Amino acid sequence: CSPSTISYEVRRGTVTLYRGKQKRYKADHGQSVYQTNRRHCGRKSDFLKKSDFIKYVNKHFFEDNWSLDVCANRCLAVGEFSSDQIVCTRTLYNYVDQGLLAIRNSDLPEKLKRNTKIHRVHKNKKKLGRSIEERPKEINDRKEFGHWECELVLGHKTRDDQVLLTLSERMSREFLILRIPDKTAASVMSAFQTLHKQYSEHWNEIFKTITTDNGSEFADLSNLEEVSNT
Repeated sequence: CSPSTISYEVRRGTVTLYRGKQKRYKADHGQSVYQTNRRHCGRKSDFLKKSDFIKYVNKHFFEDNWSLDVCANRCLAVGEFSSDQIVCTRTLYNYVDQGLLAIRNSDLPEKLKRNTKIHRVHKNKKKLGRSIEERPKEINDRKEFGHWECELVLGHKTRDDQVLLTLSERMSREFLILRIPDKTAASVMSAFQTLHKQYSEHWNEIFKTITTDNGSEFADLSNLEEVSNT
């Protein structure tokens, strides 16, 4: 771990002994201090501290039909509360969601009408070949040769860094590594075309299935189905 992590731990666990004449590190004391700090960390809720304002909101919401936004801002405008005595409108809505107020979402008809989530339909989403759900279940038993899993291995992910295309056969654990110029789909397919020529008539026996993730670099891999039995 980093030097800072060690220095924090030493600071937490250091105790004074012999009437302040000597300091020593004790792990159990450091752990105790850490657990105490964890119990008190994090942002604290203002719900209990600002109970007067919460009562004000509940009263005017039900009796005067004020919105939560009006409750949060009118009290400041007329000077009934100061800014450190209230919570903002967004927090009030969060309290409603958490069930801390007498107000429920069903009491906020406008909120229920609003669609806060944007649903995007990806019309041009690529179909990157077959789903792994279509892969024969017997492949999981590793009893038949010819079923490979493929992925790319990157170095430091810089523009000029080398990329390795790796293939692992599930039964024999045979491992193939090919260096390709970049992580584009064209470079991946070029590597597979080279393999196809290398194994020629034995290709269908050796490469029965190839499984990859849904990375864009494998977008064209399903084209192998058009030129082979893979």
